[in-house]
Amino acid sequence: MTIELHTLSNGFRIVTEHMPGLESAALGIWVGAGGRHERAEENGIAHFLEHMAFKGTKRRSALQIAEAIEDVGGYINAYTSREVTAYYARILKGDVALAFDVISDIVLNPIFDRGEIEVERGVILQEIGQALDTPDDVIFDWLQERAYPDQPIGRTILGAEERVKSFDRADLSRFVGEHYCPERMILSAAGGVDHAEIVKLAEATFGHLQKGQAGRYDPAAFAGGEYRTEKALEQAHFALGLESPDYRDPAIYAAQIWSTALGGGMSSRLFQEIREKRGLCYSIYASTGAYADTGMTTIYAGTSGGQVRELAEITIDEMKRAAEDMTPAEIARARTQMKAGLLMGLESPSARAERLARMLSIWDRIPPLSETVERIDGVTDADVRAMAEQMAVKARAALALYGPVSGAPSLETLDQRRAA
Repeated sequence: MTIELHTLSNGFRIVTEHMPGLESAALGIWVGAGGRHERAEENGIAHFLEHMAFKGTKRRSALQIAEAIEDVGGYINAYTSREVTAYYARILKGDVALAFDVISDIVLNPIFDRGEIEVERGVILQEIGQALDTPDDVIFDWLQERAYPDQPIGRTILGAEERVKSFDRADLSRFVGEHYCPERMILSAAGGVDHAEIVKLAEATFGHLQKGQAGRYDPAAFAGGEYRTEKALEQAHFALGLESPDYRDPAIYAAQIWSTALGGGMSSRLFQEIREKRGLCYSIYASTGAYADTGMTTIYAGTSGGQVRELAEITIDEMKRAAEDMTPAEIARARTQMKAGLLMGLESPSARAERLARMLSIWDRIPPLSETVERIDGVTDADVRAMAEQMAVKARAALALYGPVSGAPSLETLDQRRAA
């Protein structure tokens, strides 16, 4: 497999990975403009813009956008995160130029028809309503808000209803003008692709764009806090967030190994103690996520209202116990899970294209997989135990509770249990 990188004179970057023997390819444009780049009055506009990109361009109607890709058996989609918006397609290798044409068209030439804005506004409001009706989805938005209060990175990606109801064509155009500049875009492709061909297409389509401003955002500050809503649901939903390293911090690997050992699979401590031994829940897990300047390890479980206190207290106890006696075998298993998940997850061109864009945005280069594996292998047992102690006792925390949670302990109570 061959990774090649090229940067146009205006800062637009192209990265490709040719995967021999594949009859398919994935191609997309990743834009460094997500939820954390919004002003308070713009909350939700990056996601609204992602929707509107598919609602018609100067050359294609919404139906023609879909048909162009699906007529050749392909798939097209997009997503918005707190740091990026991505538009991508999966196609057969003979249709790479077509996919490039469609993706570049929706990114560069959306018309923001006023009628379509109103239609999509209704769709997004339904999406917000659906999220609010999904407890094990919305609880993570509430956790994020408490972890990073009054900050762009803490706000929901979908936006508040009142904001979504107010956006108009001028708002969308202004956000594009401020953020969709060439040096904040990455064209990434993997699979049956030809680097020279894609560079040629990119030069012709994006080479004329003028440089814009650098992607600025407010620095994140993990403050922590508690969100609690009592509601007559079948389950009490519990989400605990702990401040973790950002994705450039070498300690991120120790944090990920620790959270995997704690709650990353059926053999993990939380799963074995809380589900298998005590039967307190069906699902419990821990995972570590990261941003450019902060990170959060999240522990989530759903249980009955009468058992949520016990579940929360045992979770803290298991965190503290792990800081004292996590074994080399547990750490080795978690390390292997991380490596296997990384390597098995990159067997599709879509995953490869995603990784290329992500690595380039973080490091301004593509670290070889062997380098990442070496970093994971370089984490010692002592590193993981030190991280376990940091998380169990010292890390700032946020807590979100939803459902029949009147009996759940407060964050203050859990922090006291951590410190005891």
